[in-house]
Amino acid sequence: MKREEWSIRTSGRGFTDLTSRAGSFVRDSGVRDGMCNVFLVHTSASLILGENADPSVRRDLETFFARLAPDGDPAYEHDAEGPDDMPSHIRTVLTQNSLSIPVVAGELALGTWQALYLWEHREIPHERRVIATVW
Repeated sequence: MKREEWSIRTSGRGFTDLTSRAGSFVRDSGVRDGMCNVFLVHTSASLILGENADPSVRRDLETFFARLAPDGDPAYEHDAEGPDDMPSHIRTVLTQNSLSIPVVAGELALGTWQALYLWEHREIPHERRVIATVW
């Protein structure tokens, strides 16, 4: 087993591709066949496995979630950090903060069009902490 912690600086709302970093971590671990868990230690960002070829998929996800959990909705009581605060929490609970990916022959067993993304739900940049474990 090997564990590593990463600090990821986001650019604000949007996606940060973690596929290469997670793949390198798995390769360097020496684990040939097993599992890799990636855990995001936050309540206003999430992890997804998503389409990696066409960026319009990620734009469409943003569009969908903007309709589902709009910033500044007057129905939200929680707005301690601004109008994107509660929508960020909603987006997080509807997605996930932990992913487990099989490791096969020393590589992440991702599909051809899959990538691992940190999805920042806040408008401004944040420093995010990720814990990756492979066994």
